[in-house]
Amino acid sequence: MYTSVNDYLQRTFNEKIYKIAIDAGFTCPNRDGTKGSGGCIFCSGNGSGDFAESRRLSITEQIEAGKARVAGKKPGKYIAYFQAFTNTYAPVEVLRARFSEAIDNRDVAAISVATRPDCLPDDVLELLGELNKKKPVWVELGLQTIHDKTAKYIRRGYDLSIYDKAVRDLKEIGIPQIIVHVILGLPGEDKDMMLETVKYVVRSGATGIKLQLLHVLEGTDLAKDYRDGKFEVLSMEEYIDILIDCLKEIPDDMVVHRITGDGPKRDLIAPLWSGDKKRVLNSINKALRENEWER
Repeated sequence: MYTSVNDYLQRTFNEKIYKIAIDAGFTCPNRDGTKGSGGCIFCSGNGSGDFAESRRLSITEQIEAGKARVAGKKPGKYIAYFQAFTNTYAPVEVLRARFSEAIDNRDVAAISVATRPDCLPDDVLELLGELNKKKPVWVELGLQTIHDKTAKYIRRGYDLSIYDKAVRDLKEIGIPQIIVHVILGLPGEDKDMMLETVKYVVRSGATGIKLQLLHVLEGTDLAKDYRDGKFEVLSMEEYIDILIDCLKEIPDDMVVHRITGDGPKRDLIAPLWSGDKKRVLNSINKALRENEWER
């Protein structure tokens, strides 16, 4: 049995929690020339914030827009998810202002900050620790893989030791959910390599994990390699088989925040089966039941 994010949210907050994806107007060292200019090879032009609210709005306005999207659903509170680009890549006072605007909102139960392990200097860690004393602060780290060859291919831009230090530092300041992104189906990786990444994340001290299917999106360098026939994407059956084996490696005390994912349909090149979200989720749930799991 694994702990789903819904289980964790219910246990932690004891009420319905919705996530609002926010674009706080940041960029990324892998885009502004500090580490690179093209971003990670798979990253969309929106910095993986394709479903975030508009950066033209203030943080408060984005929260209100997100609330309006679920206005007809069960009442609850919200997680302000700073999703687009690298959300600790700015002067600390800029971060303080934007994070505080969210965390001080009475309807926000927690904030979640997506970032890179190499963008957590001491002053930012101090800020995150300070805010975490007001309301829970989650931090999401884009690891994707532990394998050097793959990391170089996707232009991740940092060594594995940087990830290890980031997890240690976040644990030291008491961050309750250190959520690590892992991509399944990266070019050149077989099932054993993907499982090695998951096992490493479990051992690293992370408290949460997101398992994400590789998407090939229009406008990315990955799309060119795919069209040039340099790799194949996973079939749905292959993905579910790998996913189930990954879940078997995850202990009960680690929260599974994602077991799939869907790219924006307007930009999705492959795998096209991932665009049928209902079919994908039904197939995953069927496989979970067959493995004596049910969610």
